Amino acid sequence: MSKFEWVSKKPLDDLATLYESNITLNKSATTYFESAYVVLLGLDKSNKLIAVKPVTKEQASLNYIPDEQRHNITIKSSYSRVCNKLFLSEVAELLKLDFTKKNSYKYKAHWNKNEGALIIDLNKEEV
Repeated sequence: MSKFEWVSKKPLDDLATLYESNITLNKSATTYFESAYVVLLGLDKSNKLIAVKPVTKEQASLNYIPDEQRHNITIKSSYSRVCNKLFLSEVAELLKLDFTKKNSYKYKAHWNKNEGALIIDLNKEEV
């Protein structure tokens, strides 16, 4: 008898691609942001991690998150995107990324239940 492993059409890995002006999340990573109105971006420089935390419209309406910390997220059927060139220039400086030599850099990500955020591990570049 055959031992088939049925393949999912959904990508198994959460991936984030960093560009000079935005972070693009693949379809798998986007599933965590389906109810997001805006997101928070965090950078852990010592551990080289980025956190992308979804904020619902209801949470945003409570006004405890300052406007300057709210980042728009564009959600499409197969990806999502957060634009912030200033933030990404800080990340590029930290990691010595050169967007003139390479258009994008892809990293593994995972959902952290305690933080309620997608954690992009800048130590785990996808080749």
